[in-house]
This record gives sequence, structure tokens and C-alpha cells, in this order.
Amino acid sequence: VEAADWIVWQLTGNETCSACSAGYKAFWNHCSGYPAPDFFKALGPKMEHAAEKLGKVISPLGERAGGVTAEMARRTGLREGTAVSVGNVDAHVCVPAAGISGPGKLLAILGTSTCHMVLGTEGKRVPGVCGMVKDGILPGYFGFEAGQSCVGDLFSWFLNACLPASCREEAFARGKSLHEYLREKAQKLKPGESGLLALDWWNGNRSILTDGDLTGLLLGMTLQTRPEELYRALIEATAYGTRILVENYREHGVPVEEFVAAGGISRKDPMTMQIYADVLNTPVQIVGTHQGSAFGSALFGAVAAGRENGGFSHILEAAERLGKRGNTVYDPVSEHTAVYDRLYGEYKQLHDYFGRGGSNVMKRLKALSREQKQK
Repeated sequence: VEAADWIVWQLTGNETCSACSAGYKAFWNHCSGYPAPDFFKALGPKMEHAAEKLGKVISPLGERAGGVTAEMARRTGLREGTAVSVGNVDAHVCVPAAGISGPGKLLAILGTSTCHMVLGTEGKRVPGVCGMVKDGILPGYFGFEAGQSCVGDLFSWFLNACLPASCREEAFARGKSLHEYLREKAQKLKPGESGLLALDWWNGNRSILTDGDLTGLLLGMTLQTRPEELYRALIEATAYGTRILVENYREHGVPVEEFVAAGGISRKDPMTMQIYADVLNTPVQIVGTHQGSAFGSALFGAVAAGRENGGFSHILEAAERLGKRGNTVYDPVSEHTAVYDRLYGEYKQLHDYFGRGGSNVMKRLKALSREQKQK
């Protein structure tokens, strides 16, 4: 049982299976159901009959799963009978909180990793995109999901593994966090000034290569390279990775007309969001709530309660009435976008060479590392 569905089950006493969880977590399809036994058997012989144990009745998002039981009311402090919506996934539930109620608006949640979600009116096959689920994000639309498996984690790795003690001491003396200290220095750099270029695969590549054995790459270092230059190059790499995903959506018939950002990085790091706007050559709009997933959950709960109880009749209505788009917008700077277009071209060459079979050196190095560690 998916954890989100299990929690709803405990709250209401009714076992449900969310279309979001089933589609994105278990490859359920609205036409054909779960994958055939051969698919699960290929993953592992003991998994051949896994589909028989998964939920058979798939519940649409926003549907009322039931009411809070007397026991759970006692344990949680909620009122008995309070409406409970079917389960959802942390990233996907943020979409209506961002005021998104239709196609063409991509929501990227930037944190330790990044999830990129967009709605479409047709079920398109988008290579390298793991999730495409009808009614999986908002009812009435196909929900597309791609992602980067290392974003904020990459910046933290640099601070923890690579930052000189002198930088830490200076930041402490100035009363700044390490991120604030590095941003202050890095934002003074012009695009391309450092001569650095990175591939953002420190935790493999989720989309669009879907290859966990790929690793990071940092190119162009000299004896003059400074920590803030490395830091900015890693941030730029994640922006290039996002551009790959956006272009992949567009190339395969899923329009992306607006770019909306949520998550901690979007609110805490203006430099990073400006770099994203410049790399994408698209305005980046920031969601107007600090807790997008919690707020989106409340919206779905209001739909489960229904209009008769002061809620809403449909999640699209809730998104349009209460979804929050903040006043902060980062517009691309033309002289920056011209340079980033050139850098992105170089990134794309490295991306395809190391990610599409030009060289498997990353995998050979990982294999050798495992071999030596096992001795």
C-alpha cells in the first residue's frame, strides 16, 4: 500500500488507491491498468504477481475517501466525520496551490531535487519522462512529470566537501551563512566569466536519460579557479538540466508557455532564480506561499468536503479562487541569455556525449570503484 493511501485508510477506515500514487508510483494506466506480470517479473522473479496485490479501484483526486473516525478524531484532535480526500503526492499536490488550473504552465519545485510538472490535453509519449498519467495531477488533464535527482543536494555537497576553511571563517566573521556568503561573491560574476561548465549528475540522471549510473562532471578548472566560481557553475548546471527537460516537453508536443517555481530555493535564492530565467530565456514566476504542498492538500480537502460544507465543487475552481502566484518575477536579461545560449550548446554536447553512449567512462569508473571496495 502506498504510504499516502495508507494514511487515508487509517484516518477513515476506508482503503483507497489514489490515481496519482497508482500512476506515478506503480505505472498504472487509465486504459490498461497495471503493467503485465512479465514487466514485474523482469524487475524480480518474486514480483511477477505484484499487480494482484495492488489496489484495484483507483480513486480520482479530490474525491472524498471518507470521514475521520471516532478513534482517529480522539488521536488527532480533528472533528469526527471531517472530510478526508484521497491521497496525493507531495509535489503534485502543489500544482493547484500555485494557481495552475490548465495546460502550458510548468511548475518546478526546487529543493534537494527538482520535480517539473505540466498539464496537457493529450496523452503524449515524451521520451525520458517517467510519469504521464491521465487525471494524475488535476482531473481532466494528462499530468506530465519529469525531474532532476540532485539540485540543492549538489550545492550542499559542495559546501560540505569542497569549501576551504578560509571561506567558512570569513563567512562566520561576517555573520553570514555559507550560501549567503557564496551568493554574494558569485552574483558579481558575469555568465561565462569563470570558464567553467558542469554536468549536474552527482546523483545520476532522472530525466531525460533515466540513468542512475551517470555521474557529475566539472570542466574548465585552473589554478586561478575560485570557490564562488565553482558554486555558480554547479547552479548553472542545474539550470541547463531544467532547460533540457523544458525543450524535451516542447519537442514532443507538450506546450510549456510559463515557468512557475516553488520550494525553498525559489524563495531563498534570488541569484539562482535569475540564472534560471536567463538560461531558460523565460520569466520565472514564484509561487506565493511558503508551504505549497500543505496548501494544495488543504485545497483538495476543501473539494472533498464539497460546496455544501463550505468547500468547493472542483479542484480547478479551488485553484482559480485560492491558488497563490506571488509578486516576484525574474525576467531574463538579454545580454545574459545570449551567453547562456552558447554555454547551453556546450552543455548539450557533453550531455549527449556522456549520456547517450559517446563514452561510458563514468560507468566504467563506478564499476571499478565497486570492484575495489569489495576486495
